Amino acid sequence: MQVTIADRLQQTEEYYFSKKLSQIAEMNKNGADVLNLGIGSPDLPPPPIVIETLIKESQNPHNHAYQKYTGTPELRNAISDWYQREYHVSLDPEKEILPLIGSKEGIMHICMTYLQAGDEALVPNPGYPSYAAAVNLSGAKARFYNLSEESNWLPNLEELSKQDLSRVKIMWVNYPHMPTGAKANRDFFVALVKFAKKHQILLCHDNPYSFILNEDQLSLLSIEGSKEVVLELNSFSKTFNMAGWRIGMLLGASERISEILRFKSNMDSGMFYPLQIAASKALSLKQNWYNDINSEYKKRRVKVYEVMDALKCTYSKEQVGMFVWAKIPDHYRDSYELADKILDQAHVFITPGGIFGSQGNRYIRISLCAKESLFQNALNRINSVKQ
Repeated sequence: MQVTIADRLQQTEEYYFSKKLSQIAEMNKNGADVLNLGIGSPDLPPPPIVIETLIKESQNPHNHAYQKYTGTPELRNAISDWYQREYHVSLDPEKEILPLIGSKEGIMHICMTYLQAGDEALVPNPGYPSYAAAVNLSGAKARFYNLSEESNWLPNLEELSKQDLSRVKIMWVNYPHMPTGAKANRDFFVALVKFAKKHQILLCHDNPYSFILNEDQLSLLSIEGSKEVVLELNSFSKTFNMAGWRIGMLLGASERISEILRFKSNMDSGMFYPLQIAASKALSLKQNWYNDINSEYKKRRVKVYEVMDALKCTYSKEQVGMFVWAKIPDHYRDSYELADKILDQAHVFITPGGIFGSQGNRYIRISLCAKESLFQNALNRINSVKQ
Protein backbone atom coordinates (compact mmCIF):
# COMPACT_ATOMS: atom_id res chain seq x y z
CA MET A 1 0.00 0.00 0.00
CA GLN A 2 1.30 3.44 -0.90
CA VAL A 3 0.44 6.32 1.44
CA THR A 4 1.33 9.82 0.29
CA ILE A 5 2.56 12.41 2.75
CA ALA A 6 0.50 15.53 3.40
CA ASP A 7 1.06 18.62 1.26
CA ARG A 8 2.34 20.48 4.31
CA LEU A 9 5.48 18.31 4.29
CA GLN A 10 6.29 18.83 0.61
CA GLN A 11 8.47 21.88 1.40
CA THR A 12 9.80 20.52 4.68
CA GLU A 13 12.89 18.30 4.59
CA GLU A 14 14.56 16.32 7.33
CA TYR A 15 16.59 18.66 9.54
CA TYR A 16 20.16 19.04 8.22
CA PHE A 17 21.77 17.96 11.48
CA SER A 18 19.57 14.86 11.62
CA LYS A 19 20.88 13.75 8.21
CA LYS A 20 24.46 14.74 8.95
CA LEU A 21 24.56 12.90 12.26
CA SER A 22 23.50 9.74 10.42
CA GLN A 23 26.41 10.22 8.01
CA ILE A 24 28.82 10.81 10.89
CA ALA A 25 27.55 7.70 12.69
CA GLU A 26 28.23 5.64 9.56
CA MET A 27 31.72 7.15 9.26
CA ASN A 28 32.45 6.35 12.90
CA LYS A 29 31.17 2.81 12.38
CA ASN A 30 33.87 2.48 9.73
CA GLY A 31 36.53 3.77 12.13
CA ALA A 32 36.69 7.48 11.24
CA ASP A 33 36.36 8.93 14.78
CA VAL A 34 34.77 12.19 13.60
CA LEU A 35 35.17 15.22 15.85
CA ASN A 36 31.85 17.06 15.96
CA LEU A 37 32.22 20.85 16.22
CA GLY A 38 28.88 21.60 14.66
CA ILE A 39 25.98 21.26 17.05
CA GLY A 40 25.21 23.62 19.94
CA SER A 41 24.33 21.01 22.54
CA PRO A 42 25.95 22.02 25.87
CA ASP A 43 28.42 19.39 27.06
CA LEU A 44 28.68 20.87 30.56
CA PRO A 45 26.31 19.60 33.30
CA PRO A 46 23.35 21.51 34.69
CA PRO A 47 23.70 23.17 38.11
CA PRO A 48 24.13 20.55 40.88
CA ILE A 49 21.21 21.98 42.89
CA VAL A 50 18.96 21.45 39.87
CA ILE A 51 19.88 17.78 39.55
CA GLU A 52 19.52 17.27 43.31
CA THR A 53 16.06 18.85 43.24
CA LEU A 54 14.97 16.66 40.32
CA ILE A 55 16.05 13.52 42.17
CA LYS A 56 14.40 14.56 45.41
CA GLU A 57 11.10 15.54 43.80
CA SER A 58 11.05 12.39 41.65
CA GLN A 59 11.22 10.25 44.75
CA ASN A 60 7.96 11.68 46.01
CA PRO A 61 5.22 9.21 44.93
CA HIS A 62 2.70 12.05 44.68
CA ASN A 63 4.66 13.93 42.00
CA HIS A 64 3.99 11.70 39.00
CA ALA A 65 0.51 12.77 37.97
CA TYR A 66 -0.52 14.82 34.94
CA GLN A 67 0.15 18.51 35.38
CA LYS A 68 -1.65 21.66 34.28
CA TYR A 69 -1.07 22.90 30.74
CA THR A 70 -0.10 26.29 32.14
CA GLY A 71 2.71 24.95 34.33
CA THR A 72 3.14 25.01 38.09
CA PRO A 73 2.79 28.27 40.06
CA GLU A 74 6.34 27.70 41.34
CA LEU A 75 7.80 27.73 37.84
CA ARG A 76 5.73 30.65 36.58
CA ASN A 77 6.64 32.72 39.63
CA ALA A 78 10.31 31.82 39.23
CA ILE A 79 10.23 32.89 35.57
CA SER A 80 8.55 36.15 36.54
CA ASP A 81 11.17 36.87 39.21
CA TRP A 82 14.00 35.98 36.81
CA TYR A 83 12.72 38.29 34.07
CA GLN A 84 12.34 41.12 36.56
CA ARG A 85 15.82 40.61 37.98
CA GLU A 86 17.76 39.92 34.78
CA TYR A 87 15.80 41.79 32.09
CA HIS A 88 13.91 44.41 34.14
CA VAL A 89 10.64 43.17 32.65
CA SER A 90 7.48 42.89 34.74
CA LEU A 91 5.32 39.86 33.91
CA ASP A 92 2.13 38.58 35.52
CA PRO A 93 2.97 34.96 36.41
CA GLU A 94 -0.69 33.97 36.11
CA LYS A 95 -1.47 35.43 32.71
CA GLU A 96 1.67 36.45 30.83
CA ILE A 97 3.88 33.36 31.15
CA LEU A 98 3.45 29.95 29.52
CA PRO A 99 6.03 27.22 30.26
CA LEU A 100 6.89 25.09 27.24
CA ILE A 101 8.35 21.65 26.55
CA GLY A 102 11.36 23.40 25.03
CA SER A 103 11.19 26.71 23.22
CA LYS A 104 11.36 24.97 19.82
CA GLU A 105 7.79 23.78 20.33
CA GLY A 106 6.82 27.39 21.00
CA ILE A 107 7.92 28.32 17.47
CA MET A 108 5.45 25.80 16.09
CA HIS A 109 2.69 26.81 18.52
CA ILE A 110 2.95 30.46 17.49
CA CYS A 111 2.85 29.67 13.78
CA MET A 112 -0.06 27.26 14.11
CA THR A 113 -2.00 29.72 16.24
CA TYR A 114 -1.71 32.75 13.96
CA LEU A 115 -0.80 31.60 10.45
CA GLN A 116 -2.72 29.90 7.66
CA ALA A 117 -2.77 29.70 3.87
CA GLY A 118 -2.50 33.17 2.34
CA ASP A 119 -0.56 34.63 5.27
CA GLU A 120 3.12 35.51 5.26
CA ALA A 121 5.79 35.59 7.95
CA LEU A 122 9.06 37.51 7.82
CA VAL A 123 11.96 35.14 8.48
CA PRO A 124 15.66 36.09 8.85
CA ASN A 125 18.22 34.97 6.26
CA PRO A 126 20.48 33.67 7.72
CA GLY A 127 18.46 32.34 10.61
CA TYR A 128 17.37 29.32 12.60
CA PRO A 129 15.85 26.88 10.06
CA SER A 130 12.95 26.00 12.37
CA TYR A 131 11.34 29.41 11.79
CA ALA A 132 10.79 28.77 8.08
CA ALA A 133 9.88 25.12 8.66
CA ALA A 134 7.16 26.02 11.17
CA VAL A 135 5.80 28.74 8.89
CA ASN A 136 5.60 26.30 5.98
CA LEU A 137 3.91 23.63 8.11
CA SER A 138 1.26 26.16 9.10
CA GLY A 139 0.32 26.62 5.45
CA ALA A 140 1.64 30.18 5.32
CA LYS A 141 4.54 31.50 3.25
CA ALA A 142 7.97 32.26 4.67
CA ARG A 143 9.16 35.59 3.32
CA PHE A 144 12.88 36.00 3.94
CA TYR A 145 14.52 39.28 4.84
CA ASN A 146 18.26 39.40 4.20
CA LEU A 147 20.82 40.14 6.88
CA SER A 148 24.42 40.99 6.07
CA GLU A 149 27.75 41.46 7.78
CA GLU A 150 27.86 45.06 6.50
CA SER A 151 24.74 45.94 8.54
CA ASN A 152 25.89 43.94 11.57
CA TRP A 153 23.25 41.30 10.75
CA LEU A 154 20.38 43.66 11.58
CA PRO A 155 17.37 44.03 9.23
CA ASN A 156 16.91 47.22 7.25
CA LEU A 157 13.55 48.31 8.62
CA GLU A 158 13.38 51.29 6.29
CA GLU A 159 13.67 49.07 3.23
CA LEU A 160 11.17 46.57 4.65
CA SER A 161 8.67 49.39 5.20
CA LYS A 162 8.74 50.18 1.48
CA GLN A 163 7.50 46.69 0.64
CA ASP A 164 3.92 45.43 0.55
CA LEU A 165 3.51 43.93 4.02
CA SER A 166 -0.26 43.56 3.91
CA ARG A 167 -0.10 39.75 4.12
CA VAL A 168 2.57 39.66 6.82
CA LYS A 169 1.21 38.64 10.23
CA ILE A 170 4.36 37.79 12.19
CA MET A 171 8.08 38.55 12.03
CA TRP A 172 10.71 36.27 13.50
CA VAL A 173 13.68 38.00 15.15
CA ASN A 174 16.49 36.54 17.26
CA TYR A 175 19.06 38.60 19.19
CA PRO A 176 21.68 37.71 20.22
CA HIS A 177 21.47 36.25 16.73
CA MET A 178 21.99 32.64 15.77
CA PRO A 179 24.07 31.77 13.78
CA THR A 180 26.05 35.04 13.52
CA GLY A 181 26.33 36.01 17.20
CA ALA A 182 25.32 39.60 16.41
CA LYS A 183 23.78 41.74 19.16
CA ALA A 184 20.95 44.22 18.95
CA ASN A 185 20.91 47.35 21.11
CA ARG A 186 18.00 49.09 22.76
CA ASP A 187 17.71 51.74 20.05
CA PHE A 188 17.21 49.07 17.41
CA PHE A 189 14.61 47.30 19.56
CA VAL A 190 12.72 50.59 19.96
CA ALA A 191 12.73 51.01 16.17
CA LEU A 192 11.63 47.40 15.72
CA VAL A 193 8.61 47.82 18.01
CA LYS A 194 7.69 51.04 16.20
CA PHE A 195 7.93 49.19 12.86
CA ALA A 196 5.69 46.37 14.11
CA LYS A 197 3.04 48.75 15.40
CA LYS A 198 3.02 50.70 12.15
CA HIS A 199 2.49 47.59 10.04
CA GLN A 200 0.38 45.60 12.53
CA ILE A 201 2.90 42.76 12.72
CA LEU A 202 3.38 40.41 15.69
CA LEU A 203 7.09 40.32 16.62
CA CYS A 204 8.26 36.90 17.77
CA HIS A 205 11.61 37.23 19.52
CA ASP A 206 13.63 34.07 20.17
CA ASN A 207 16.01 34.91 23.02
CA PRO A 208 17.95 31.84 24.28
CA TYR A 209 21.52 33.20 24.02
CA SER A 210 21.31 36.22 26.35
CA PHE A 211 23.74 34.94 28.95
CA ILE A 212 26.40 33.22 26.85
CA LEU A 213 29.50 35.45 26.52
CA ASN A 214 27.19 38.45 26.60
CA GLU A 215 27.34 41.10 29.31
CA ASP A 216 24.17 42.96 28.30
CA GLN A 217 20.98 40.95 28.75
CA LEU A 218 18.19 42.55 26.73
CA SER A 219 14.60 41.49 26.29
CA LEU A 220 12.41 42.90 23.53
CA LEU A 221 9.67 43.05 26.17
CA SER A 222 11.69 45.68 28.06
CA ILE A 223 10.78 48.26 25.40
CA GLU A 224 7.89 50.51 26.43
CA GLY A 225 4.62 49.44 24.83
CA SER A 226 6.14 46.27 23.41
CA LYS A 227 3.57 43.86 24.85
CA GLU A 228 1.09 45.12 22.26
CA VAL A 229 3.14 43.54 19.47
CA VAL A 230 5.73 41.19 21.04
CA LEU A 231 5.94 37.56 22.04
CA GLU A 232 9.26 36.34 23.45
CA LEU A 233 10.64 32.82 23.72
CA ASN A 234 13.36 31.83 26.15
CA SER A 235 14.96 28.59 27.20
CA PHE A 236 16.85 26.66 29.87
CA SER A 237 18.89 24.76 27.28
CA LYS A 238 21.84 27.10 26.79
CA THR A 239 21.79 29.23 29.94
CA PHE A 240 21.59 26.31 32.36
CA ASN A 241 22.94 23.41 30.24
CA MET A 242 19.53 21.73 30.31
CA ALA A 243 19.04 21.08 26.59
CA GLY A 244 17.77 17.50 26.97
CA TRP A 245 15.37 18.47 29.74
CA ARG A 246 13.16 20.28 27.19
CA ILE A 247 11.98 23.25 29.22
CA GLY A 248 11.30 26.66 27.76
CA MET A 249 8.95 29.60 28.17
CA LEU A 250 6.71 31.91 26.20
CA LEU A 251 6.14 35.45 27.44
CA GLY A 252 3.76 38.18 26.34
CA ALA A 253 0.40 39.84 26.78
CA SER A 254 -2.29 37.75 28.45
CA GLU A 255 -4.51 37.62 25.36
CA ARG A 256 -1.63 36.24 23.26
CA ILE A 257 -0.79 33.62 25.87
CA SER A 258 -4.45 32.61 26.06
CA GLU A 259 -4.70 32.27 22.28
CA ILE A 260 -1.60 30.08 22.03
CA LEU A 261 -2.77 27.93 24.93
CA ARG A 262 -5.82 27.02 22.86
CA PHE A 263 -3.50 25.31 20.37
CA LYS A 264 -0.90 23.98 22.82
CA SER A 265 -3.48 22.31 25.06
CA ASN A 266 -4.53 20.16 22.11
CA MET A 267 -0.96 19.11 21.35
CA ASP A 268 0.54 17.98 24.66
CA SER A 269 0.05 17.70 28.41
CA GLY A 270 1.82 19.49 31.22
CA MET A 271 5.47 18.87 32.04
CA PHE A 272 6.65 16.41 34.67
CA TYR A 273 6.27 18.16 38.05
CA PRO A 274 9.84 17.46 39.32
CA LEU A 275 11.25 18.96 36.11
CA GLN A 276 9.34 22.17 36.75
CA ILE A 277 10.46 22.43 40.36
CA ALA A 278 14.08 21.74 39.39
CA ALA A 279 13.86 24.40 36.66
CA SER A 280 12.59 26.86 39.24
CA LYS A 281 15.79 26.27 41.22
CA ALA A 282 17.90 27.08 38.17
CA LEU A 283 16.25 30.47 37.85
CA SER A 284 17.27 31.39 41.40
CA LEU A 285 21.02 30.91 40.80
CA LYS A 286 23.35 33.79 41.61
CA GLN A 287 25.76 35.59 39.26
CA ASN A 288 28.64 33.21 39.92
CA TRP A 289 26.85 30.49 37.91
CA TYR A 290 26.84 32.66 34.78
CA ASN A 291 30.41 33.80 35.43
CA ASP A 292 31.74 30.25 35.74
CA ILE A 293 30.03 29.08 32.56
CA ASN A 294 31.29 32.05 30.58
CA SER A 295 34.81 31.63 31.91
CA GLU A 296 34.87 28.16 30.37
CA TYR A 297 33.36 29.33 27.09
CA LYS A 298 35.94 32.13 26.84
CA LYS A 299 38.80 29.63 27.00
CA ARG A 300 37.14 27.45 24.39
CA ARG A 301 36.52 30.40 22.10
CA VAL A 302 40.25 31.14 21.99
CA LYS A 303 40.84 27.63 20.64
CA VAL A 304 38.03 28.03 18.10
CA TYR A 305 39.66 31.24 16.88
CA GLU A 306 42.80 29.17 16.27
CA VAL A 307 40.77 26.65 14.27
CA MET A 308 39.24 29.43 12.20
CA ASP A 309 42.70 30.91 11.61
CA ALA A 310 43.93 27.53 10.40
CA LEU A 311 41.02 27.44 7.96
CA LYS A 312 42.00 30.98 6.85
CA CYS A 313 38.54 32.25 7.79
CA THR A 314 37.84 35.78 9.03
CA TYR A 315 35.58 36.63 11.95
CA SER A 316 34.44 39.33 14.35
CA LYS A 317 35.45 39.15 17.99
CA GLU A 318 32.40 41.23 18.89
CA GLN A 319 30.01 38.29 18.39
CA VAL A 320 28.40 36.62 21.41
CA GLY A 321 26.66 33.31 22.11
CA MET A 322 27.96 29.74 22.01
CA PHE A 323 29.19 29.71 18.42
CA VAL A 324 31.84 31.37 16.30
CA TRP A 325 30.68 32.52 12.85
CA ALA A 326 33.34 33.13 10.23
CA LYS A 327 33.68 34.03 6.55
CA ILE A 328 35.36 31.43 4.34
CA PRO A 329 38.24 32.09 1.93
CA ASP A 330 37.32 33.21 -1.59
CA HIS A 331 38.68 30.11 -3.34
CA TYR A 332 35.91 27.90 -1.93
CA ARG A 333 32.72 27.72 -3.98
CA ASP A 334 30.58 27.88 -0.83
CA SER A 335 30.45 26.80 2.81
CA TYR A 336 29.42 23.26 1.92
CA GLU A 337 32.59 22.71 -0.09
CA LEU A 338 34.78 23.72 2.85
CA ALA A 339 32.73 21.76 5.41
CA ASP A 340 32.68 18.62 3.26
CA LYS A 341 36.42 18.84 2.61
CA ILE A 342 37.24 19.09 6.31
CA LEU A 343 34.84 16.27 7.15
CA ASP A 344 36.21 13.98 4.44
CA GLN A 345 39.91 14.72 4.87
CA ALA A 346 40.29 15.70 8.55
CA HIS A 347 37.24 13.90 9.97
CA VAL A 348 36.12 17.14 11.64
CA PHE A 349 32.51 18.25 11.30
CA ILE A 350 31.83 21.97 11.13
CA THR A 351 28.53 23.58 10.16
CA PRO A 352 28.19 25.14 6.70
CA GLY A 353 26.49 28.53 7.02
CA GLY A 354 24.37 27.79 3.97
CA ILE A 355 21.99 25.68 6.04
CA PHE A 356 20.83 28.92 7.68
CA GLY A 357 19.94 30.55 4.36
CA SER A 358 21.54 31.89 1.20
CA GLN A 359 23.09 34.79 3.13
CA GLY A 360 25.16 32.24 5.03
CA ASN A 361 26.67 30.56 1.96
CA ARG A 362 30.06 32.23 2.46
CA TYR A 363 30.30 31.42 6.18
CA ILE A 364 30.85 28.51 8.54
CA ARG A 365 29.94 28.04 12.20
CA ILE A 366 31.72 26.20 15.00
CA SER A 367 30.09 25.41 18.33
CA LEU A 368 31.80 26.05 21.67
CA CYS A 369 30.23 22.89 23.13
CA ALA A 370 33.39 20.80 23.32
CA LYS A 371 36.43 20.60 25.58
CA GLU A 372 39.60 22.53 24.74
CA SER A 373 41.44 19.27 24.11
CA LEU A 374 38.96 18.34 21.40
CA PHE A 375 39.45 21.68 19.68
CA GLN A 376 43.22 21.15 19.83
CA ASN A 377 42.80 17.70 18.31
CA ALA A 378 40.63 19.20 15.55
CA LEU A 379 43.24 21.91 14.97
CA ASN A 380 45.98 19.29 14.59
CA ARG A 381 43.92 17.37 12.05
CA ILE A 382 42.99 20.49 10.07
CA ASN A 383 46.63 21.62 9.95
CA SER A 384 47.47 18.30 8.29
CA VAL A 385 45.05 19.05 5.44
CA LYS A 386 46.20 21.27 2.57
CA GLN A 387 44.08 24.45 2.59
